[in-house]
Amino acid sequence: MKTTASNPRMARGYATAGADQPLRPFTFERRSPNDEDVVIDIAYCGVCHSDVHAAHNAWGMSHYPMVPGHEITGVVREVGKAVARFKKGDRVGIGCFIDSCTTQGHRDRDHEHYLPGLVLTYNGFEPGSKAPTLGGYSDSIVVKEGYVLSVPEALPLDAAAPLLCAGVTVYSPLRKWQVGPGAKVAIVGLGGLGHVAVKMARAMGAEVTVLSRTLKKRDDALKLGAKAVFATESPATFADLASAFDLVLSTVSGDVDWNAYLGLIRLDGTFITVGVPDGPVPVSAFPLIVGRRRLAGSYMGSIKETQEMLDFCARHGVTADIEIIAIQDINTAFARVAKSDVRYRFVIDLASLDKEGRAS
Repeated sequence: MKTTASNPRMARGYATAGADQPLRPFTFERRSPNDEDVVIDIAYCGVCHSDVHAAHNAWGMSHYPMVPGHEITGVVREVGKAVARFKKGDRVGIGCFIDSCTTQGHRDRDHEHYLPGLVLTYNGFEPGSKAPTLGGYSDSIVVKEGYVLSVPEALPLDAAAPLLCAGVTVYSPLRKWQVGPGAKVAIVGLGGLGHVAVKMARAMGAEVTVLSRTLKKRDDALKLGAKAVFATESPATFADLASAFDLVLSTVSGDVDWNAYLGLIRLDGTFITVGVPDGPVPVSAFPLIVGRRRLAGSYMGSIKETQEMLDFCARHGVTADIEIIAIQDINTAFARVAKSDVRYRFVIDLASLDKEGRAS
């Protein structure tokens, strides 16, 4: 379809119509681009565990029909006349949100993801509108220039896609707590987030230990850069590693005994969670008090920080370990993600949409 300022864009993708429904082919209209917008042909989109949660309404906040996907890479098709940073053909990415600070007096570029007025890439609403935001399980997207990331040439578009959520989600706390040479860091969980966290912490100069439920992924962890791997199903692990780490970063969403992990932290050290357990987690004051330890959380990253992360990854050769899938296999992929049966991130090749012609 020829693009004009008043002509809605038709897009193809996959959507779910409800919490108990599979994802199916879906044709919909993208908004017409404004002067400050970038129109992107999507090449790849990562499959985040939160996509599964959102599609199934696990958090009770889902809107349908839903086109998931917030780990998007692609190529600029065209730009509005006010766009200065991008041009046709540029390699770009879109992460977890497409606008921010919409209820504030100005944009806070350092803390925008923590402030009211955040517009999520999918399962949200366009500013000042009841139109839903629809994500990256589709062939195109229209986004304001200020929320578009530049993907360095050193990063392949497919393996870079998961960095737009998984990457910045672990990069942000590692940077915030100043992980660097000599730091002793433990990563809890070796999944989509954890495997990237190991690579990033190692690239920052830290000595990295992986704490996984079993030792099944020991060889993988060592290849990724970990110095040691311990099984958390063994009580001896928590005794042997008492007060061993400056920082423990938990990437898991399952049941975790935070009190036990706090015991692994040195004086003035920090336990950070980026995973979201399904229910409340009891915490005792004693393990916090005796080591002047901190318990903290972290939530993705700003656009500024996400670009910093991409540039860091390009310099250090950090990408996600991926399994490419066709969009037609997305429901199988969702089932495998729910069982942690992926090493370590599914990425959808959106060219696969062409195999079925125009979706309906």
